[in-house]
Amino acid sequence: MAMYWFLLFVPVAVGVEILAPERYLLIFVTSSLAILPLAWWMGRATEQLAERLGEGVGGLLNATFGNAAELIIALVALRSGLHDVVKASIAGSIIGNILLVLGAAMLGGGLRHPEQHFNSAGARSQATMLTLAAIALILPAAFQVAPGATAEGLGRLSVSISVVLLLVYSLYLAFGLVTHRALFAGSYEPEEGKTQASLGLAAFVLAGATAGIAWMSEIMVAAIEPTAHELGLSDVFVGVFVVAIVGNAAEHATAITVALKDRMDLSLSIAIGSSVQIALFVAPVLVLVSYFLGPAPMNLAFRAGLVVTILLAVLITGQVAGDGRSDWLKGTQLLAVYLVLALTFFFL
Repeated sequence: MAMYWFLLFVPVAVGVEILAPERYLLIFVTSSLAILPLAWWMGRATEQLAERLGEGVGGLLNATFGNAAELIIALVALRSGLHDVVKASIAGSIIGNILLVLGAAMLGGGLRHPEQHFNSAGARSQATMLTLAAIALILPAAFQVAPGATAEGLGRLSVSISVVLLLVYSLYLAFGLVTHRALFAGSYEPEEGKTQASLGLAAFVLAGATAGIAWMSEIMVAAIEPTAHELGLSDVFVGVFVVAIVGNAAEHATAITVALKDRMDLSLSIAIGSSVQIALFVAPVLVLVSYFLGPAPMNLAFRAGLVVTILLAVLITGQVAGDGRSDWLKGTQLLAVYLVLALTFFFL
């Protein structure tokens, strides 16, 4: 019931933005708190859809709706030509989901259940997709510093890789939802006698919560940069970690909630699936859209530090999720890596 009271922060955030637009820190705090109850509603709707449609579909829906706000924010930044901010938010979303969200879910679920299990084949296929994404980001960065490389050539390479990634993501959806759906379906069975919500109501709540999160996220992001300067934080740190934590609130809430209920297949589909979608769908779409939106096209050449961060996160996630079991120690290991990376960027 406490989350119902947090909904009061939605009008408060709007009011502060209108009446005191220079109070950036207050705008940031109130809009961030407003996102939490909306993320909670999104989590409940996702659970209900997953009970009717399966864990794999439920995870995909949560990842899609959860990433909708990030896509909207990135498009706004893209229109302003803030390519570095967009790339930092993409990197932060990828590592935030597979380290922070998955780590917190494994830790929370492991503290309640001694050992939890999930389909290892499905988890490995998702981890492989993340490895593919890391390769696709490493090569443009290497191309950029190669002798004779030009901005025009980097642009063509980025567009070509983006088309390949979108094609692979389409095949990945066909693999998980059609030809090999059983790998992601999970073993969860709804409790007997439990009344299931209608698909229409759950979908309506999910769409409404997504719209609210997108609205609050726009207010929050507008206050991020001045708040960061006020607190003495770097833009890269804020983009990779602060924005990612708040922007992924929906994934945080849902993945942890379902892990506590011993539904690790759904939890992994949300956490890892969201990162896969960001890397193989959102990033390529932003590159292609940048040719029609904004002052200049965006490429896939991320900063070296961001590329290394993504690669390290993908490597440990593949190790942790490869055997089909999880416990609180594995969650702690993922969170420790996330903390080390955050500290490194904080002291840059």
